[in-house]
Amino acid sequence: MRLVLAAGSTETARIEGLSAAGADPEAMAYTPSADAEVLAYGDVVRAPSVPVSPTGTPTPAIVTRAAQEVVGFDVTVVDAGLAEPTGAPTVSVGARPGEDVREADPVPTAPGAFLAARGVGRSLPDDHLVLAETIPGGTTTALGVLRALGEDAAVSSSLPTNPIERKREVVSEGLAASGLEAGDCENDPREATRRMGDPVLATLAGVATGALAAGKRVTLAGGTQQLAVAALARHDGATGPLDVATTSYVADDDAVAFRETARRLDCEPTVTDPQFDRAHVGFGGYVDGEAKEGVGMGGALALANATGDLGAVRDRAGELYDRLVGDATAGGES
Repeated sequence: MRLVLAAGSTETARIEGLSAAGADPEAMAYTPSADAEVLAYGDVVRAPSVPVSPTGTPTPAIVTRAAQEVVGFDVTVVDAGLAEPTGAPTVSVGARPGEDVREADPVPTAPGAFLAARGVGRSLPDDHLVLAETIPGGTTTALGVLRALGEDAAVSSSLPTNPIERKREVVSEGLAASGLEAGDCENDPREATRRMGDPVLATLAGVATGALAAGKRVTLAGGTQQLAVAALARHDGATGPLDVATTSYVADDDAVAFRETARRLDCEPTVTDPQFDRAHVGFGGYVDGEAKEGVGMGGALALANATGDLGAVRDRAGELYDRLVGDATAGGES
């Protein structure tokens, strides 16, 4: 098994009130690069700090790294349009950072990245690929892609209160700027990601369709952004089996209807309760509704749960938290 992390950026994340994937807008620009380093090395090496939310809730990369250390699996990071450089080793698919989704052509590199990533999915030697993402603002662009494809689905949020109406407003502005109506990109996933998405969605959809065509098992590890990836794969004609693994923090949100949407897209959902109420106090923000998912955390926890190592992963995540961010968030600082 190999976890493939697509790390990228979109200017959509700079729209006020959409994302908590960083302590502030400046720090948010480094979140994907830092997440890749945490997953690859267990610490940041070039990024300025380990990502935390404005209230100090740590990045899910810490949990996925803990699972990697406890359970053991290979990791490949794909540069899916990073705005800031990362010290992690990466595979390039020619993606550039996405612009604001309210522009007419925010992701012109999406079609090329989709095709290049398809080759990556076909050629990786593993029988089972677990696909993960890190991109602030990604639930808004996921909603944009779903609307462009004509899919009626909601998206979650890294914030405790989902600003869904603001997201819908942004998506409506984006559709108008691109001259699109909902459903105009049905069966055209590359155009959907180019006009209403982000480079990470294009990359993951390419990897997924390539892997499925090669007969590999594919697990989409994450929340509603991965449902958008599933929709893109299905609209590209992919018919192979898809699993989607997320946390209970996403799946138990009735407004998102995660399980129902997954099954409608012919995906088998797996939901894992991280039980962070039993974990280190630093992860209390998750219990309160922050972060919820990201960096493949749902898939990593599902693997740990299946091997009986969930408690060990929680303990290791607490140790990583103390080493990586404990001092920085002491006393309420972020």
